[in-house]
Amino acid sequence: MADHYQILGVERTATPEEIKKAYRRLARELHPDVNPGPDANEQFKLVTHAYDVLSDPQQREQYDLGGSGGTGFGGFGDIFETFFGAAQRSSGPRSRRERGQDALLRIEVELADVVFGTTRELEVDTAVVCESCEGSCCAKGTSPVTCDICQGSGQIQRSVRSLLGNVMTSSPCGTCRGYGTIIANPCPNCGGQGRVRARRKVSVDIPAGVETGLRLQLAGQGEVGPAGGANGDLYLEVKVRHHDIFSRSGDDLLATLEVQMTDAILGTATEFEGLDGPVSVEVKAGTQSADIITVKDRGVTHLRGSGRGDLRLGVQVVTPTKLDSRAQELIKQFASSRKKTEPTLMQFQQGLFQKLRDRFLNL
Repeated sequence: MADHYQILGVERTATPEEIKKAYRRLARELHPDVNPGPDANEQFKLVTHAYDVLSDPQQREQYDLGGSGGTGFGGFGDIFETFFGAAQRSSGPRSRRERGQDALLRIEVELADVVFGTTRELEVDTAVVCESCEGSCCAKGTSPVTCDICQGSGQIQRSVRSLLGNVMTSSPCGTCRGYGTIIANPCPNCGGQGRVRARRKVSVDIPAGVETGLRLQLAGQGEVGPAGGANGDLYLEVKVRHHDIFSRSGDDLLATLEVQMTDAILGTATEFEGLDGPVSVEVKAGTQSADIITVKDRGVTHLRGSGRGDLRLGVQVVTPTKLDSRAQELIKQFASSRKKTEPTLMQFQQGLFQKLRDRFLNL
């Protein structure tokens, strides 16, 4: 019998938080919706069972007193489990009600939704409690019948001869599979499972500041368990859609602002539509290409804590390529009014895009 601590990959002295963290990591790797491997489903069941035992203080204490593994008495432990472990297992029949599996759903959200968060109504396809039998697994008007083989104990006891003499051992009843009862008249709607698959709507609050790859946990919104057992959890994996203008760096929003040459020389004020309303920007006189204009608190709301990031605009000065005669004359007059400066040969400089990128990242 595999040791629960070894299954979860934790020490016997692990704290409840360490046990929970190990379970979540393994559940994400082994869940059938994520891992289609032939052994993943069985391993997921082992991991879930180990967590159910170790996350309950009373069950963990009982397991530590009589569980196997990590004791340093491997041979004797196996004998003890074989001949004396029956007392622990024969405490009563197993319950048909089990916790349901977790479910994983991937959703896409707009970048604008990330700024302040949003609420989405999703349709999920999961197991739900059978309405016909309400989780009892039995056809209407019937109930489970006590197993006449184990007399409702769920265990079969046998006398085994050993070096220690005749020892009574017990094992799950093969007729009722350890439940102690038999579903003689299973519900025709769910086939005696107490649950059916159905589509249902779930309202989800997506917090501000989420980013691609983040998983949100909705406790109790996953698969209902066999015989109407407790629901598992629903995990939502977020993907933020690409935006044509704005991109994201942490909680800051980035964009390029094209400025005409005359506006860069003289300065100007402009307004444009941001993700959450109009944004007013002042372009100072003498602004150069690759300068950064920062608009405070117009970025993404922080996922943890309060406040928002900034909106950072990389300036690109646009030089006109076609001028009429009147414009050319004005430019010539402007040039003649200034001290002539010859073009200067300097070290090669990177392009505007690279300069903007470096400035964005270094701010």
